[in-house]
Amino acid sequence: MTRIGNMYGPDATYLGVAAADLDDESSWAGSDVVVIGAPFDGGTSHRPGARFGPQAIRFTDYLPHDGSRPHLALGVDPLADLRITDIGDVEMPSGDTETSVRRLEDTVARVARAGAIPVVLGGDHTITFPDATGVARHVGWGRVALIHFDAHADTGDTQFGSLVGHGTPMRRLIESGAVRGDRFLQIGLRGYWPEPETLDWMADQRMRSFEMTEIVARGLDECLTEAFAIALDDCDAVFLSVDVDVVDPGLAPGTGTPEPGGLSSRQLLDAVRRIAMELPLAGLDVVEVAPPYDHAEVTAYLGNRVVLEALSGIAWRRRAAAGQQPRSPQWPLLRGRGSRPGNPGN
Repeated sequence: MTRIGNMYGPDATYLGVAAADLDDESSWAGSDVVVIGAPFDGGTSHRPGARFGPQAIRFTDYLPHDGSRPHLALGVDPLADLRITDIGDVEMPSGDTETSVRRLEDTVARVARAGAIPVVLGGDHTITFPDATGVARHVGWGRVALIHFDAHADTGDTQFGSLVGHGTPMRRLIESGAVRGDRFLQIGLRGYWPEPETLDWMADQRMRSFEMTEIVARGLDECLTEAFAIALDDCDAVFLSVDVDVVDPGLAPGTGTPEPGGLSSRQLLDAVRRIAMELPLAGLDVVEVAPPYDHAEVTAYLGNRVVLEALSGIAWRRRAAAGQQPRSPQWPLLRGRGSRPGNPGN
């Protein structure tokens, strides 16, 4: 597959990291992370537009695309500390779901087998079916726990008569055996779907869903702690899937199926950072960024920063594993650097 860059719009890599070609393994050999674009929105049930998500996530920033982003709280620079390459977009024709899904799964599996973490920029949530399947092909069938941030469960049996769509990927993953139902953690569910029949199916699979009402009552950190304990029980790795509609649409309007009453952007970023710091991530995707409905690029900025927080957490975790004593995230960035309380200009 010749690297095509972005399918929609000018070519660019994520924040200026090195470009690579999937078929030229020397261009990405030894990568810690490989960024993959999945510009597919043929599985949407409401508003399309997520095919433009990978481009927006790569492009949207107010800083130079220079391959450097020092993290203020963690004291790492993930784009410099990790070897990150961007192989561009998988060619995913919107009218051919079968071909699109197969190409993406094969690409993710190839990257995972090479020892890199695939970071997939969506695209609608259909892509999590091939993304997590590709990782499971490397880590082991049923050996990957999945943490899923979303307003919606995405466990429908069919969508408009089709088995594959953005409302069905989690059911397909469980039915295939790629991910165990009892190691499937969903965070942020709310609203008025799915219907009781699908909820019963989810209960039969022993899925654990943390609805917004529970998160509000218990606190997000406590819910995450419980989710982590389940994820690490008899699994070797974790796949993280973040649908931006888990965030309240007042803060992330650029998405296809907005549902009021979600997490704040701050909560999501902190949660993603903590997941990457504490869990053995084997892959992740960020989905449902739909620029046609965005305002002032706020959703694209959020998608960009979700990826950056995950990369920062991965870099911090690797530094800690190497005994390099990374900075504690509990303390302000400028302690000991001349800052004084009440004088933010220093």
